[in-house]
Amino acid sequence: MQQTLVPEAGVETTEPSRRPQVLTAVAGFVIGGGVIGMLWALSGVNAGALEDAQDACQALARVGTIPDTTDSPGDRTVAVLAPEVLHRMTAARELSAAAAAANDTYRPLAEHIDGVSRMVFSLHFNDISGQRHVAQAEQLCTQL
Repeated sequence: MQQTLVPEAGVETTEPSRRPQVLTAVAGFVIGGGVIGMLWALSGVNAGALEDAQDACQALARVGTIPDTTDSPGDRTVAVLAPEVLHRMTAARELSAAAAAANDTYRPLAEHIDGVSRMVFSLHFNDISGQRHVAQAEQLCTQL
């Protein structure tokens, strides 16, 4: 036979409160979620910027030797560039812009590569400013 215990009349049975446990669990969840969110947000701030800058430098290097005709202002020794050269120059410009957008540290590199690309696309290899951009971009690339 099974016995059932029934509290006596007038005697209250109280279970221990779970409120502190629930509050602790909620607080732990909120704090943990906040820390994870903060770490996730901070990890994405510069994600890929260095790689984009390095890839931009590699694309610029693959453009090849950029002619320097500053000594003969009227001479543009290269009339047409191969399509792959123009594509690599575009890739270098876009990758450097992506790096600069992710991290301002790479803004000078992006500006110099943009200057090089303007010179290359216009075929004005006698542009002193453009040649200066070439030298500065190559120097910044060696520092990556």
